[in-house]
Amino acid sequence: MGEIQLTLVQIDNYGPWTVTPRPRRETELQTLQAELFAELERQFGAREGLIFPTRFDNMLAITNGVSMDEHRKIQRAVNKKFPVTVSMGVGTASTPYEAQMNATLALQRAGGSRSAERRGMLVGSTVKRPDDDWVQIAHVDVNHSALITDSEPIYDTHVLLQKTYLALMSALTRRKALVFYAGGDNFMVLSNGLDPRELSDVFSEVKREVGFGLKAGVGGAQTAGLAANLASEGLHEIRNGVAKGPIVCKTA
Repeated sequence: MGEIQLTLVQIDNYGPWTVTPRPRRETELQTLQAELFAELERQFGAREGLIFPTRFDNMLAITNGVSMDEHRKIQRAVNKKFPVTVSMGVGTASTPYEAQMNATLALQRAGGSRSAERRGMLVGSTVKRPDDDWVQIAHVDVNHSALITDSEPIYDTHVLLQKTYLALMSALTRRKALVFYAGGDNFMVLSNGLDPRELSDVFSEVKREVGFGLKAGVGGAQTAGLAANLASEGLHEIRNGVAKGPIVCKTA
């Protein structure tokens, strides 16, 4: 069984920085978070990685194929460009939940997120053998969400999508998978170790809870970029009626 490699990217000492020497304007903080995420997405994306926000001061990247040396290059580029620095913890495992746990523990051992002494740390370990790299991603889409968008107040639609997100998180975390909101009515699931039958069970659970049907393309490859592309291709086939059923799987 292959391993997924995840990198926790954490802004150093961010809480104290936001109020030093006085509380900073919210527009300044929101702009910093958005621009930092965009830069990290460009940097990891150029290396076939993919990053998702969790709280924006903490982000989680899929980094199979990205060496520790390449992590340092990304880190130096980001730390040079922004008024804050970032530290990174790298972890691997056969499931996404365990990999993020290993990445988190590695970084926590290097110092707390509010520590003034921890600056630009890079810790943890990558997948040992290139042949062991494996990323499985499900690109999940809500059925008929455009009908809701065009008939309900926009904030009500937002609440319904967030309920769907929460239901997916609850069902998937129990199965050692991770899910991230990807804009519109789309979610990206890091699903190593989850087979189509189990994913179908998750969709059934979510539909019972929130009333929405779901569909997904599932991609498997040695890098996040390729796995995500394959997942999107599978979802596109479902949307266009080329493929039957709610789940289409593709592997490199």
